[in-house]
Amino acid sequence: MIPPGTQIELLILQPTPFCNIDCDYCYLPDRASTTKMHPDVARAAAERVVEAGLVGPRVSIVWHAGEPLTMGLPAFEALVDAVNGAIPSSTEVTHHVQTNAMLISSEWCDLFERKSIRIGVSVDGPAFLHDAHRRTRSGKGTHERTLAGIRLLVERGIAFHAIAVVTEATLDYPDEFYDFFAPLPIHLLGLNVEEIEGTHHRSSLQGLTMKPRYRRFMTRLFQRVQQDGFKLGVREFNSAMAAVRFSGEPSGPASDQQNAPWRIVTVDCGGRYTTFSPELLGLSWGEDTFVIGSVQDTPIREAAESAKFQRLEGEITAGIRACEAACEYFQYCGGGAPVNKYSENGSFASTETMFCQLTRKVVLDVVAEELAGAGRPRVRVHAS
Repeated sequence: MIPPGTQIELLILQPTPFCNIDCDYCYLPDRASTTKMHPDVARAAAERVVEAGLVGPRVSIVWHAGEPLTMGLPAFEALVDAVNGAIPSSTEVTHHVQTNAMLISSEWCDLFERKSIRIGVSVDGPAFLHDAHRRTRSGKGTHERTLAGIRLLVERGIAFHAIAVVTEATLDYPDEFYDFFAPLPIHLLGLNVEEIEGTHHRSSLQGLTMKPRYRRFMTRLFQRVQQDGFKLGVREFNSAMAAVRFSGEPSGPASDQQNAPWRIVTVDCGGRYTTFSPELLGLSWGEDTFVIGSVQDTPIREAAESAKFQRLEGEITAGIRACEAACEYFQYCGGGAPVNKYSENGSFASTETMFCQLTRKVVLDVVAEELAGAGRPRVRVHAS
């Protein structure tokens, strides 16, 4: 069933699996496929979340998967219009596009402004880090073309955030990493560790030596951010600083939108959908998949009553309860992302992952210690 009062926070639509580059850490399957979402599918996706009673005063639509801009401008605008036409006018709809920025043009900027679309740019820092992993299918670097897209956004005054993937190579260059992002007019920088997920079965951050190296990297990065008066907002640092009161008392139980059903609904280009972690949509579940319905023929309330969904929710809940019982950081993370547990441990009903060690535990420890050193009381995370 759908818990009473549940409201969707993110409707993630994958307009095409195709990507115009071939990042070596990408977890998505079928990124050479040029299949495109039809406006009828986008409209049906919006209609499903509305009829399920999940849409409240506002909703965010995230266009993400391969490279959304490879849809072409007219086709992409048709998708946006289809979604907007299916959501009541009383709901504030905000569209977000995650892009490698290589295809951004003046015409795309016109669309971003016309439709008030918020932009996220994927860029891994200076060229020597970015081009080591984010290459074309012929092996060429993409940094210059990404910067060209960023310059267009800046020239047009279009706000954007950035997401950078942190690999082992990044860990030796915290100052160079910071110096690249600090001058950019980004309102937030997100750090995505290289994950074990989907078709990407290994990470350069695996191994016993990586955690102390990651900690040193994050410590130096936080020092630089702090020294500059937090002018560069870093998502992970902001979350850690907000997680506890500086008196040392927990600020209240945390939650993770990825392990609460129906706060995220993800729909692929053909209309298949799932909930919880968006990345589950492209993974196998034994001989099955995590698809729990199709927007063309499966109402969400029907999917929520299915045996498949009940099994999925039950296993994820078991994992959350296991984390709550075993981990003193539970108050901060709320049980972690299901896709990381499944991808790393082979089970949702499991606990610690490399992902949570680095992105939750290390970050919180670094922020707590650095703030304590700056004269604030030491922060301690208490078990719930």
